[in-house]
Amino acid sequence: MQKRIQIGEVEPLAYKAMAGVQSYLSQTGLSKTLQELIKIRASQINGCAFCIDMHTKDALKYGETPQRLFLVGAWRETENIFTAEETAVLALTEEVTLIHEKGLTDATYQGVRQFFNENQLAQIIMAVVTINMWNRIAIASHMPIV
Repeated sequence: MQKRIQIGEVEPLAYKAMAGVQSYLSQTGLSKTLQELIKIRASQINGCAFCIDMHTKDALKYGETPQRLFLVGAWRETENIFTAEETAVLALTEEVTLIHEKGLTDATYQGVRQFFNENQLAQIIMAVVTINMWNRIAIASHMPIV
């Protein structure tokens, strides 16, 4: 892959602003494993190898199992692998990542609301939006897997 612009070096203030949102998310009450599931699923949809690599490694560090990581992309086809809360968040992650297709449907929104309060829902949406930003930067700039 051809080397491309390194946005963090060229525009460090923009990168710092994004890192600030990431820092905010790390201080929320959302579990680290749930945040990593969000990051992995959005990154799979977006085809961001850099982020999939990073976040599967992070998820393992936080205690996620290899089996669950292998099945994130096929979560709808599993039984008793992901909790009801996790499947609701994965559905929301997919719809927000693919927002141009049908938006965030009322059914998916209500599915998440049955498990999470407004603050948590806002945090989940911010987590999805943030990883989508990171995916776009990583893909556009050809960030290498290390």
